[in-house]
Amino acid sequence: MTKLGFLSFGHWQNVPGSRTRTGAEVLQQAIDLAVAAEEVGVDGAYYRVHHFARQHASPWPLLAAAGAKTSRIELGTGVIDMRYENPLAMAELAAQADLIATERLQLGISRGSPETVVDGWRSFGYEPAEGETDADMARRHTDLFRRAIAGEGFAAGNPRMTGTSAPQPIQPQSPGLGDRIWWGAGTRATAVWTAEQGMNLMSSTLLTEDTGVPFDELQAEQIAMFHETWAAAGHTRTPRVSVSRSILPIIDEETQYYFGMQAQGPQEDQVGILDGSRSRFGRSYIGTPDAIAAELSRDAAVQAADTLLVTVPNQLGVEFNARILEAIVRDIMPVVDAEVVPSLA
Repeated sequence: MTKLGFLSFGHWQNVPGSRTRTGAEVLQQAIDLAVAAEEVGVDGAYYRVHHFARQHASPWPLLAAAGAKTSRIELGTGVIDMRYENPLAMAELAAQADLIATERLQLGISRGSPETVVDGWRSFGYEPAEGETDADMARRHTDLFRRAIAGEGFAAGNPRMTGTSAPQPIQPQSPGLGDRIWWGAGTRATAVWTAEQGMNLMSSTLLTEDTGVPFDELQAEQIAMFHETWAAAGHTRTPRVSVSRSILPIIDEETQYYFGMQAQGPQEDQVGILDGSRSRFGRSYIGTPDAIAAELSRDAAVQAADTLLVTVPNQLGVEFNARILEAIVRDIMPVVDAEVVPSLA
């Protein structure tokens, strides 16, 4: 493990106990948490993207604002639903946000996840082509987006304006952004496809398949298949792999108040049906920092990845989450990084 980031879903609701009651508050606090996380030594600030929900949505203003307020921390998404995206408009927005952030974006994209609405991408004006599924459409949008940020021309130039009729690329371009695109893969097969395409791998707290083995072992198998396929494909750069975990250290009276009861009970994987598929959900890690460190050291997928994204309870506010992140950086990650478990590769 080399990098630690936080992943915020950006929930906001005007209910008792919530410290993010409005859309304005959740956005402002998301920027403030990126600043605070950078100060305590966290490597990445990642934001979930959900449409038609009281959560983070289109990420570009947030990424640009956080990029302008920070100097070192990576800024990313986990993940952008490509069914909703205009690929060329997204390429312009991504390049601008990346340049504002001095080339620190790490963009997680994918087909998307279960939603609060039915086929919301249709309301954004997108329909699969004849014979396509919505997943096919997401991959088609992804292909266009990646070609656009790589500098491919799409619109014929106007000779009177440009002196050429050659196809023109979107502007601005942000060099290196293409190497910082991640695909959110929910299965081993999708991880193989991700490696074939030359994208980094982003694996979440659930897999939309279940073979009966513990979540971390199934996810480690997914990572091993990704690396094997990457090597076979002959890509020249070293890929990155992230996994997400819910980590809640009990470090004071307030964290004991919120999570102490959960720390007393069993923390185990959950298996259920999601989008019609039998899925396995990873366990939470709740307890004292030393207990969590020991458990994460035995997590096969955490050991196999190079980036760990910690999901944060953003409705408890910036100061609360900064304290949790500081404890993870100080008390947990040094132990986890010092441990080595046998590889499943």
